[in-house]
Amino acid sequence: MPASPDLCYPASMKFFSGAARPWLIGAGVGVVVALVTLLGVVEFVELKSLNWRFLLRGPIRPASPIVIISIDEDSFDELDLAWPWPRALHGRLLDLLSRGRPAAIGLDILFIEPSAHGPRDDQALAAAVARVGNVVLGANLTKTQGEYGVKDDLNPPLPLIRKGAASFGFINLATDEDGFVRSGDLRLPFQQGVQESFDLHLYNLAIKAGIPAKPLPTEPMVYINYRGPRRTFPVIPYYRVLNGEVKPEVFQGKIVMVGATTLALHDDFLTPFSAGLLTSLDRVPGVEVHANLLENLLQGNRLTRIHLYLGALLTLVAAVLGTLAAFRLRAVRAFLLIVAVGVAYAVVAFWAFVSLYLWVDWFSVQLALVSGYGTAVVINYIREQREKRRLSRFFSPDVIKEILKTQSEGSLVGSRRRITVLFSDIRGFTSLSEKLKPEEVVEMLRDYLTTMTEIVFKYGGTVDKYIGDAIMALYGAPFDQINHAEQAVRTALEFQEQVKVLSERWEARSGVRLRNGVGINTGEAVVGTIGSQQRLEYTAIGDTVNLASRLEGLTKDFLSPVVISENTYEEVKHLFYSRYLGEVKVKGKEIPVKIYAVEKAEGRQAPRAVLDVPLIIVDEDVTITAAMLDLSRTGVAARNLPKRIPANRIVGIRIELSGFPEPLTVDGRVIWSEGDRAGFAFLGLSLENENLLEDFVKRRAATPES
Repeated sequence: MPASPDLCYPASMKFFSGAARPWLIGAGVGVVVALVTLLGVVEFVELKSLNWRFLLRGPIRPASPIVIISIDEDSFDELDLAWPWPRALHGRLLDLLSRGRPAAIGLDILFIEPSAHGPRDDQALAAAVARVGNVVLGANLTKTQGEYGVKDDLNPPLPLIRKGAASFGFINLATDEDGFVRSGDLRLPFQQGVQESFDLHLYNLAIKAGIPAKPLPTEPMVYINYRGPRRTFPVIPYYRVLNGEVKPEVFQGKIVMVGATTLALHDDFLTPFSAGLLTSLDRVPGVEVHANLLENLLQGNRLTRIHLYLGALLTLVAAVLGTLAAFRLRAVRAFLLIVAVGVAYAVVAFWAFVSLYLWVDWFSVQLALVSGYGTAVVINYIREQREKRRLSRFFSPDVIKEILKTQSEGSLVGSRRRITVLFSDIRGFTSLSEKLKPEEVVEMLRDYLTTMTEIVFKYGGTVDKYIGDAIMALYGAPFDQINHAEQAVRTALEFQEQVKVLSERWEARSGVRLRNGVGINTGEAVVGTIGSQQRLEYTAIGDTVNLASRLEGLTKDFLSPVVISENTYEEVKHLFYSRYLGEVKVKGKEIPVKIYAVEKAEGRQAPRAVLDVPLIIVDEDVTITAAMLDLSRTGVAARNLPKRIPANRIVGIRIELSGFPEPLTVDGRVIWSEGDRAGFAFLGLSLENENLLEDFVKRRAATPES
């Protein structure tokens, strides 16, 4: 998920925390994965991925004229001889093969010690080798750990035997750390010179015999592009050639390789095709490994692994891409992109392997891609949680979610926009504080502000600031709200409901009542992060804000808990029951402003009782009598008025109520006036009389008079 802007970061840090951050993180992850790759930490997994590529590709028919004479179990059974077989027998095989005029014969057998059958046995083989002429013999290069270090040693064929051979070369096969043979050496340093391999000498003989071949690679070691599992090349049992079952003409112009294929002689190795999907490990005879390597040299289809530094560069690119995806895109899209890129890269790597014989590092690149993405996700999560904690002072969870989705700071930069501003505070907070201990005041404020803030957030508002017991909230910022005026009014009305609940709780606990006043105004203001380089605050500035603050103060004078401006009234008049309170002149404005009181559609929020008792009203020294419509602790409604009394006029009110020690006498302000009816808000009603009225109304509301 993209990171959100930081309200308190200086401008000099914005580049690092914004555009440069994903690149730096991605580069860091890429460097780490590249180093891990170069150090060989993940090489084991990369080698396994190469095995899977061979298995997915499947076997390919060899193109070179290579035939294997196998020293196998059937030959042991037919010849009924113990190993090592007499060397004269090998000489007889060579004579039979030479009749077919093969291009070259390679004996993947070591003749490094005198024959157990005596010198004449060695002489018989030596004579046959000399007669045939195009025979390559095998040698063994060894390393011995001596007192003064590692000693290289060459074990060549006996001088008598190798004298008549075309050449001899080492048949050693190197295994990787997992025991698999994936490469073959063509040349190895030995003492002051270089020893050439058995396969390289056969390649040279094949060239002399006219077999088409690709140029030799310059590298001393090549990766083997295996044609398939064991018995991919044509295999003829040793005994069948000796018995004449296979005619010599079969070997004309071909490269004949003789070697052990029986598991009893332990000349077998693990290759990529040994790791079958559903089978156990199937070892491949060493002579067949040499056949694969020779095929690669002749056809020029050996594997080439990309350079380590190119692999490191791909790793770096993958890590940056994974990081950018996590920072720039939403979570689901980023994940799908990473999966798509990973699959696409795997397909390209497999295509390069099959078509170009190119071994492109797969695991390290995928690791970098996932690591870059995963690292960015973790960093984003940590930053998001930090941002949520910080932004929760100002914004609702929904607004925070939207801010965190944006990739720029445009939503928080100071700009002019049309908003609705709400100011609210506790009525008589100073006198309430005097009745409570400081600790109780703090607890009450925390309780009150927490409840009110939840309501602000519920209606999509932004808490601009707390000023003691006062709350300033914005609607329509930082994101547009089509109905921001409506949401602000709904907030104010719910304030009144929740204040009753809080008041009952604190009245039962400490004997104090809570009352709330709200002023609301709609208009244009400059909204955004405003302040110094050291500290920025999200707030709104302008006359719209000032008027909202003044309206909140007027709720005391008009005894209406919610007072709104004319601008707000025009946007919500069709949604709420509003009463025109008149024009008032507020501080800082020369022209009077029209204000309105807002209640829910069902009328006044305070409980009321319907009574049929006379109501005495003194208006401009004229005493009139009307019938009471209903009564609450905050005011009274009258009917059958002999004359219309205009709104905002202050009159004297006298009511005789049963249960009161004396008639209730109080001033009242005309809140609304319609025909012969009017509503009056009590002014300056004592706390004692307010409590008596509330109890009286509750009783009479339960058992109204007829």
